[in-house]
Amino acid sequence: MLIGKAPEFKSSDITPREKFLNRRNLIFGGLAAAGVAYEWHKKMPPLYTPAVEASSKLVTVPGKFPPVSDAVTPAGKATSYNNFYEFGTDKGDPKANAGKLRVRPWTIKIEGLCNNPKTVDIDSLLKFKPLEDRTYRFRCVEAWSMIIPWVGYPLAELIKFADPKPQAKFVEFTSLADRSQMELPGGFDWPYKEGLRMDEAMHPLALLTFGSYGQTLENQQGAPVRVIVPWKYGFKSAKSIVKIRFTDKQPETTWNDMASNEYGFYSNVNPTHNHPRWSQAHERRIDTSVFPKTIATLPFNGYGNEVASLYNGMDLNRYF
Repeated sequence: MLIGKAPEFKSSDITPREKFLNRRNLIFGGLAAAGVAYEWHKKMPPLYTPAVEASSKLVTVPGKFPPVSDAVTPAGKATSYNNFYEFGTDKGDPKANAGKLRVRPWTIKIEGLCNNPKTVDIDSLLKFKPLEDRTYRFRCVEAWSMIIPWVGYPLAELIKFADPKPQAKFVEFTSLADRSQMELPGGFDWPYKEGLRMDEAMHPLALLTFGSYGQTLENQQGAPVRVIVPWKYGFKSAKSIVKIRFTDKQPETTWNDMASNEYGFYSNVNPTHNHPRWSQAHERRIDTSVFPKTIATLPFNGYGNEVASLYNGMDLNRYF
C-alpha cells in the first residue's frame, strides 16, 4: 500500500527502554468535600520548579500547502485556551498545571503490525526530516476555532519508517499518563488513546507536530510531539505521544469509548451533523477580540478539496 524499504535511524539515535461523561461537566469524586482545601491549595506557590522545556526556536522550511488567508490566532491565546484533560478540565488548567511535564528524556515506542518496530528518541525524530511551517485551521468539537502555525513534517514519513505490514489498516496513538506529572482527573480510562485509518494517517495534511509559532510546543499544547489532523475535530489530534501502534482493527479511542453517540471515531468536521447538545454549523473564532466572532463552519474544516475523496461512498452522518 505504501511501503518501500523503510529508512533507518542511526543506531545511536535509537534509545531502547522501557463511561459516558460530559466533556464540560466532569464529576470529580470527593471534590465537593475537598472544596475548601482545593481552593487553599490553588493559592499556594508551586512545590516544583517548572520545567524549562518549551520556547525553543526551531529551524524550519516553508510548508508546501495549503495556504490559509485567515488571521493567525495570537500565540498567547493559543497557549492559554486549551483542552488537555490530563492537566485539568478547564481551559486554563493545562497552562497552569503543565509545568511539571518533563519532555526530556522522551521516547516513542513504535509497535504492532509493522516490519520496523523501534523505540525512538524524540531528538532523533526532530532531525529525521526537515521541519515545515504549516498554518492550519483548528476546529474544536465544542464549536470554537483558531488559526495556528504548526511546525512538523508529514506523519506519513514516520509511518514509512515503521514499514506497516499489509494487514495494518489503522494507527493507534497513546498519550502519556503519569500521575507524578499530570492531574489525571477521575472518570477517564487513562491513558488517552486516539486513532486514524491508515489512509487518513498517510494523507500529506496529517502532521507529526513538534512546534507552533516557530518554537517547540508548549507543554500545554501536547509537547514534545503530537499529531495535527486539520480536517477533524481537535480531540482526534493526540498529544504527548508515547506509543504508536499499527493494527488491523479499528482501535478503541477515549472519547468514542466514553460517549460514542457524541464523539464518533471519524470526527470529521461536518457542519450538517450536529453534536447532540449543540449545532456544528457555526464556530466561535478565538482571535484578538474580547468576544469571539461567530463564523460558518466549513465542511472538513475547509480541507474538502484535499480530503473528501478519502470518504467517497461513506454516509458521513452514520460514520461521523
